[in-house]
Amino acid sequence: MTERLFTRPFLLVSIANFTSGMAYALFLHFSGYLAELGASDTQIGLIYGATAVASISIRPLLGTVMDRYGRVPVILAGNVLNIIFVLLYLTVSTLGPWVYFVRIGHGVAEAMLFASFFTYGADVVPASRRTEGIALFGVSGLLPIGVAGVLGDFVLSISGFRELFLTAAGFAIITLLLSLPLPERRPELKPGERPRGFWRIVADRNLLPIWWMIGSFSTALTAYFVFIRRYVDDTGVGSVGLFFSTYVAVAILERIFFGWLPDRVGRKRVLYPSLVVLIAGFFVLAGASSWVGVAIAGGLAGAGHGFVFPILTALMVDRAPDADRGSAMSFYTALFDVGTLIGGPIMGAIIDTAGWGPMYVTAGAALGVATVIFARWDRIVTRDEGSETVIEVPG
Repeated sequence: MTERLFTRPFLLVSIANFTSGMAYALFLHFSGYLAELGASDTQIGLIYGATAVASISIRPLLGTVMDRYGRVPVILAGNVLNIIFVLLYLTVSTLGPWVYFVRIGHGVAEAMLFASFFTYGADVVPASRRTEGIALFGVSGLLPIGVAGVLGDFVLSISGFRELFLTAAGFAIITLLLSLPLPERRPELKPGERPRGFWRIVADRNLLPIWWMIGSFSTALTAYFVFIRRYVDDTGVGSVGLFFSTYVAVAILERIFFGWLPDRVGRKRVLYPSLVVLIAGFFVLAGASSWVGVAIAGGLAGAGHGFVFPILTALMVDRAPDADRGSAMSFYTALFDVGTLIGGPIMGAIIDTAGWGPMYVTAGAALGVATVIFARWDRIVTRDEGSETVIEVPG
């Protein structure tokens, strides 16, 4: 009998994750605000990098708290901090230390919500439908990217960034209200099973290839999520809403109609082709000269992302002990911030010195190299463990 996926906790946390994602994704336009204040692309990368440092720094504490005391306390505290710091954007008017303070506080709040919502989501998904469940839960995180891209374009077209920040604050408040009725949920542990601790999970040999691949994936995505606003403004090609609405529509449709595929045919059989499609999106955007190219690039990126993220997440959850799931998910989600920390300044510098095309080519090529390294590394790990079917990847 197929285990039930759409339980009340699953639906409730998915809706809360959506509204939280809306509050966050509206800041896809924030690089445009920084540019208005006079920031260069390198400075923009550094400001986003400072946010990432704060987010990364708090992850060990988050993992420990979630494994020892539960997910809900972190969810509620993260919501309160998120409301406070989103409202503080209304006070940012220069490129001085204050903008770094606000971004750092926002990064801490988002780290708390991202890690705790995804850990909670993994807790309530049946193990037999793990990839499908995580993929469908992830729709609640993907949908805001497309909706917020269009909504942000609309808000900015009729008013300004002040109204954009207020809109984000409204979604943050709604998220807190939705989070209040969430019941505490954690995996059922075997007698005597206890958390091993954050750093032991980070150093787990079976998880190292997963850390490498999700970190590489996240670094490459910086080219989209940090700089697409600047790309559109600078080149006059396409729009943020067009790119992300195409991106999200393809990813969501893929997950809804084919989310079962990795669990049925094998995760790695789907993972590697998805990475190739994702890489193709970078090269298409590098050569785009009209809105059509931007839309195609968004579709390719969405098709790749639609499977890559839930498959890597499911592989991570499978390999991490249940008692350490909070720590594992905290580090896993921290790697998105590591990606921003590494990718933001580097890609900003490439844009300043070489332009948009070379930056997107570099991002795609780097992800391709990272994929080959992952394939070889994970083949060694899984062969030694004998726990997974491994698909050979040429090269």
